[in-house]
Amino acid sequence: MQKKWGFDTRDIDAAIRPQDDFYQYANGGWLKRNPVPPHESRWGSFLMLRYDTEKKLRKLIMGLAIAKNLKIGSPEQMVRDFYRSGLDMKRRNALGLAPLRTWLNRIEEIRDVPSLVSTIGHIEKIGGGGPWGTAVDQDMKNSNKYIIYIHQSGLGMPDRDYYLGKDPESLRVRTAYEKYIEAVFTLTAATKSTAKKYRNTVMRIETGLAEISMPKEELRDVDKVYHKMRTSALMHLTPHIDWRSYLKIIGTDEVREVIIMQPKFLKAMDAMLVNESIDDWKIYLTWQLINGTASYLSEKFEKQNFSFYGTVLSGTKTMKPAWRRALRVVNGSLGEVLGKLYVRAYFSHGAKKKIATVVDDLFEAYEARIKNLDWMNSSTKGKALKKLHQMTRKLGYPDKWRSYKGLVIKSDDYFGNVVRATAFEHTFTMRRLKKPVDRKEWFMTPQTVNAYCSFGLNDIVFPAAILQPPFFSIDADDAVNYGGIGTVIGHEITHGFDDQGCKFDGKGNRITWWTKQDHTRFTKKAAMLVKEFNAYKVSDNLKVNGQLTLGENIADLGGVSIAYDAYKLRLAKTVRKDINGFTPEQRFFLSFALFERENSRPEAEKTQVLTDPHSPGRYRINGPASNLPEFYEAFNVKEGDKLYRKSKDRAKIW
Repeated sequence: MQKKWGFDTRDIDAAIRPQDDFYQYANGGWLKRNPVPPHESRWGSFLMLRYDTEKKLRKLIMGLAIAKNLKIGSPEQMVRDFYRSGLDMKRRNALGLAPLRTWLNRIEEIRDVPSLVSTIGHIEKIGGGGPWGTAVDQDMKNSNKYIIYIHQSGLGMPDRDYYLGKDPESLRVRTAYEKYIEAVFTLTAATKSTAKKYRNTVMRIETGLAEISMPKEELRDVDKVYHKMRTSALMHLTPHIDWRSYLKIIGTDEVREVIIMQPKFLKAMDAMLVNESIDDWKIYLTWQLINGTASYLSEKFEKQNFSFYGTVLSGTKTMKPAWRRALRVVNGSLGEVLGKLYVRAYFSHGAKKKIATVVDDLFEAYEARIKNLDWMNSSTKGKALKKLHQMTRKLGYPDKWRSYKGLVIKSDDYFGNVVRATAFEHTFTMRRLKKPVDRKEWFMTPQTVNAYCSFGLNDIVFPAAILQPPFFSIDADDAVNYGGIGTVIGHEITHGFDDQGCKFDGKGNRITWWTKQDHTRFTKKAAMLVKEFNAYKVSDNLKVNGQLTLGENIADLGGVSIAYDAYKLRLAKTVRKDINGFTPEQRFFLSFALFERENSRPEAEKTQVLTDPHSPGRYRINGPASNLPEFYEAFNVKEGDKLYRKSKDRAKIW
């Protein structure tokens, strides 16, 4: 049972053979007992842990609610009053669209292309959408410096293919989106005919942007989205945009170079600026502004927004309760304030010490894997090992907490709080341009149930909230910890060596450190995974996109492989024993299967396949298992079993 070793054997479906469908065997009992709640689009290990984390954060905030004499401007006051303002639906309903009036007036005053461009810049500072966007990050080819990236944007649906596709799912979503646009404009007091006209305008412009947008499969390729140019050359590429003025508006000047992620998009979009009428651009920007802020406005706007993004795209039946919606916004705006409170209450020093041991074992296992590769020459292996040794691990929480000094939060101004917090974050981001790269910075808060690998910083990051049961516990069986969080750690390490991560060296610079022969062999092995995942299907016979999901699939396969090796290293130092009739190796794989268990609504599954670089959970377990000889040995998989693959057809990269 779970209290004894970290895995509940009631979750197993004994009617299924592990050799045929390991995901269903390990999780079938749980899946039957845990349907998707009405307020969720999917339900599983990650989602349950996130919900549990939300309840803990709410408890912390409720403690602040009864605190007396909180100093104005203190972190505690900001959290408490931001949360209060979000829950004050009576005031939000009374205000209606009024909080947007300043920005709607600015849009209405647009008279020509220069004023259109400057308005897009002003709206960007508060998180509003436009046909392009900017970001500040490390220069991929000079990781010691920050630089501005300019990228394609401007779509209300999750991907360009929804606008262009003729398949049933694209048609279903597109039709619903058109109805949603019309419904929102109706809420602004537009007549039915006017709302329909506005809908047609928005769809025409967004479809035009979709047609010139780079496909999602190409967006993954770091080489295809890196085009450094001087601002003078950029102004030649897009003659109707005064970039010097625009960059000054968003908070920086004297920028001599930028990185254009999609030059063809920008050039074509520049032509759209003059080919579409100013009045139509005003309608488009009004839509982008209202759509992007609907969840901070009145209940009517929030419900309409949910009807499309929650129900149509994800199949969610009912909105999350108000406290969860408000908490999500506070969490996104004051993340490290809440994070500090969360760590203090729920993450022990013992947990941090224990996870550091697991990470050490993972690195030792990965080093051995690299040394024993049969497809990489010795020179490249040396460079791979150097990168591995340079990789930084960040566990639990940052060494230094962020300050939010100067941010004004009021208990009766929810929309204003969102705008001020967004502008505060924007200013913080733009200031990076005048500073050296902060290699200690975190891009996730400690209360985030997730993890990541940064190519530019060459680090792997595991927030405190993911270092919790069922993935990790200082009291759990080692097999469970290594099969769960060990696989997550291995996954993130492997990202540094996946089809894109492998293009960066140990200092985070985009540089080719492979030989041509090594890369050819790597590409051939990766192609096996592309082919394998292209064959997997979900609802309505939609297929997984093996190219889009390649990086995650490589990381999944590498992650479980090195986690298994790391567990065997740990097992050699401890006592080997069976528990509930399961060997240590079998317990490892049971925990690995728990990692991706989830029930999912058909709409959410289809949206995932069409937009997400992660494969559905079932295939993230059965896929790697079908390639691992260690799994074959643990569960006696033989020819004729459904998960069996011939040795020559099994993918093995790292």
